[in-house]
Amino acid sequence: MSDVRSVQTPRSVRAAYELTLPNGGKLQLGGERRVCVMGILNVTPDSFSDGGMFLDVSKAAAHAEEMAGEGADVIDIGGESTRPGAEFLPEAEQAARVMPVIRRLAPRLRAPISIDTTSAGVARQALDAGAQIVNDISALRHDAAMAPLVAERGAPVVLMHMQGQPRDMQEMPFYRDVVAEVRDFLAGRIAWAVAQGIPAEQIIVDPGFGFGKNFEHNMALLRHLDALRSLSRPILVGTSRKGMLGHILAVPPAERVFGTAATVAAAAERGAAIVRVHDLRCAVHVAKVMAAIQGKAWN
Repeated sequence: MSDVRSVQTPRSVRAAYELTLPNGGKLQLGGERRVCVMGILNVTPDSFSDGGMFLDVSKAAAHAEEMAGEGADVIDIGGESTRPGAEFLPEAEQAARVMPVIRRLAPRLRAPISIDTTSAGVARQALDAGAQIVNDISALRHDAAMAPLVAERGAPVVLMHMQGQPRDMQEMPFYRDVVAEVRDFLAGRIAWAVAQGIPAEQIIVDPGFGFGKNFEHNMALLRHLDALRSLSRPILVGTSRKGMLGHILAVPPAERVFGTAATVAAAAERGAAIVRVHDLRCAVHVAKVMAAIQGKAWN
């Protein structure tokens, strides 16, 4: 009888990151931990997948608490749709949508709140009310006051790649090498943010799936996501229910849960530190199983 011996497959070394929150807490990412799951709360009438579902403050708060109960590590709250064709929304209107929700949730949630906005005035109010992270799809380009605010408050910030603006980003996206160009853009924005007084240790990068990218661009970015690890910053991946999945599956956004799950698994395997999703229970289950496969802590 042959001697069967167990063979352990070596695991890729993943960088570990510790971000400091304005309240003094820590957000641990990467390393031996499972991928962090960020739950999406759109307080908007016109988001591509769930527009209008959570405009009511009580419904929005209840949904956030449900996501936290399902294992969300961060809750990302936004009052401005950034779907293709959308225009930037005035600060006052954004604030009127998100601030009542943040004020209700901040004292009740253990998971940190991220404010999804490009407007410094909205971010300032959100941080005042207890939000801990700023998620800026413009990578601090839209509002000149945003970088000084983030530096002053010491909040972690997400810098995302986007070609064009939401209103025109999907008209004719073009790249010679999408992976290299996205990586170089993010490297440039990291350097710029650091020059404005934001510590590199507080920066998260997002390649911006679906933001000025066609199907092939999105697939190339996901396929080669690990190329962004050279930036030495945690990577956030937001593929949830997006058109790239509709292109493959030919189903509406609400039916793209399993497709999203496949991208969560792929992102976790390729070095993502955070996945931003609508369907929490599914994503958390995928994250835990992927962590177990990789030999990481999954609970």
